[in-house]
Amino acid sequence: MFELLFLGTSASAPSVHRNLPSMLVKHEDRRFLIDCGEGTQRQILKSGAGFKNLNKILITHGHLDHILGLAGLVATLLRWEDSEGIDIYGGKDAIVRITDLIYSVVIRGNKMPSPIRFHTLSHGLLFDEEKFTVSCFPVIHRGTDSYGFVFEEKGKHPFLPEKAELLAIPPGPWRRELANGEVVTLPDGRKISPDQVLGDFKAGSKLAIVGDTGETDSLVAYVKDADALVIEATYLEEEADLAGSFSHMTAKRSALLAKEAGVKHLYLTHISRRHREKDVLAEAQSVFPDTTVARDLSEYIIKKVQPEE
Repeated sequence: MFELLFLGTSASAPSVHRNLPSMLVKHEDRRFLIDCGEGTQRQILKSGAGFKNLNKILITHGHLDHILGLAGLVATLLRWEDSEGIDIYGGKDAIVRITDLIYSVVIRGNKMPSPIRFHTLSHGLLFDEEKFTVSCFPVIHRGTDSYGFVFEEKGKHPFLPEKAELLAIPPGPWRRELANGEVVTLPDGRKISPDQVLGDFKAGSKLAIVGDTGETDSLVAYVKDADALVIEATYLEEEADLAGSFSHMTAKRSALLAKEAGVKHLYLTHISRRHREKDVLAEAQSVFPDTTVARDLSEYIIKKVQPEE
């Protein structure tokens, strides 16, 4: 499962109740910051998440409301945190802008206590961890080099203790090795193969995150069957022409994407100060009932939604 913490959910400018865009994705001890709007580091402190192991920063695109908090956050991490370095991932244009921001404002020729590594995104796999992967995909948004991200747990064949009991497999390393897909030889000389004690394959949970976007047709394949989709809802459908002019989504269009892609739950963010939360929610739920309008510092557990028997 993944833990999803919204640090900022406002569009373009902060409001009284919403900070600028940022969210934190956690899987056990691994943590990834997605975007870093102004004020993000204070939100991290308010949430109680802290800065430990916060050295992987993924940027959806280079617009200022998504990156201005990086200067302060990087300064704090370099000064106060015991770190082996910071890795920042983004599209080509975003990396150029972020590099200028950090080296012109934060570093200014000073010696860094730990390195900052910049990585230019391209379509495909980013991280292949023991239990999950992170990949990125292109997103179209007003002339930017934008990307979305998919966090996906690796599926597995679950170990079935009842089968192990029927085969009189004693507790200990043999069960662990079988669960890991290895053939074992028991103390009595019998050889047991994994397929004798493992159940049917079960896919892991899938979390898809899209920043700002002006269209959804190209996104369906990437977010398909996600257990959770995070995407913007800057406008309401009555402002569809305005949304198109600025390459943003209405709540309805984001909901239509979730419905078409077979998403299990939709989380809307990037909410304009001009709109009431209940109006955004009502518009989306009229199309896709399993919708939540995210609030700052709200946290959700993303688990695999298993089909009903």
